[in-house]
Amino acid sequence: MWKDFFYFSKGERKAIVFLLGMIVTIIGVWLVSPYLIEESSKETGQESFEEIERFLAGIQTIEHKRNASFKKKEVVKRKVILAPFEPNLTDSIEFLQLGLPPFIAHNIIKYRQAGGKFATAEAFSRIYGMTEEQFHILEPYIYISESFQKKSDTLRYAEVEKRDTLAFYKYPEGTLIDLNRADTTELKKIPGIGIGIARAIVAYRNQLGGFYDVGQLQELKWITSDMQHWFKVENGPIHRINANKAGLDRLRAHPYINYYQARVIIEFRRKKDKLKSLSQLSLYEEFTEKDLKRLSHYLTFD
Repeated sequence: MWKDFFYFSKGERKAIVFLLGMIVTIIGVWLVSPYLIEESSKETGQESFEEIERFLAGIQTIEHKRNASFKKKEVVKRKVILAPFEPNLTDSIEFLQLGLPPFIAHNIIKYRQAGGKFATAEAFSRIYGMTEEQFHILEPYIYISESFQKKSDTLRYAEVEKRDTLAFYKYPEGTLIDLNRADTTELKKIPGIGIGIARAIVAYRNQLGGFYDVGQLQELKWITSDMQHWFKVENGPIHRINANKAGLDRLRAHPYINYYQARVIIEFRRKKDKLKSLSQLSLYEEFTEKDLKRLSHYLTFD
């Protein structure tokens, strides 16, 4: 009778064997798993350690490159570009390009923001930190716009001119003076030109960046037609303005570029990246054919 309780069909016996096999497998996995986990942890830890080492090595490489780049920048001196400038309008970047240290450029900008103005080149030399040598280098390139000059200057120049006209040796008729190289001393040797007109010519030459034609003297109200036959213009260097790099103040400081034209150039660069030639400006009503012809001597597009 009791055998009936332990009788299993063939299907039931297979199920029992399967269950026993599953139990043995689970117990085996449970006993072996701690060792597998420990080994896996070791491998994972090793990989993590190697990854950290690679990360730290990468940081060291980056720092080394940065330090090398920084040292290189310290060694390389800033390139000095001497060009005519108006100290009342020039921005800090252009002061640095002229070779002035950053602290002097900062002092100039701070002085102007406080309401200070440079009515003469000598006034520029009194900026705090400016050395005599630095001013001596920059003095030939300084020009003061008429709006910043003292109102009495024109009258003073006229009075001095009357006193000086006969005080110096004058060139004989037929002498030709290079308009781009003559200094005030040489200009005063021309009949009818005194210290006031001589200074005006040199200042306007610096403001332009150089003369390309004797006829440009007609743009100065003190010059008469009788004076022009004393001059010639040789193929000397003309200081050009980079139309793709100059700021608004630098552009409008040139006698042949007004505020609206300077804005057109700035906006063109902002929208279309770079100017390649003056013909691109001919599409704007702010520029006439005469404007473009004159500016062809003073703009560069490098």
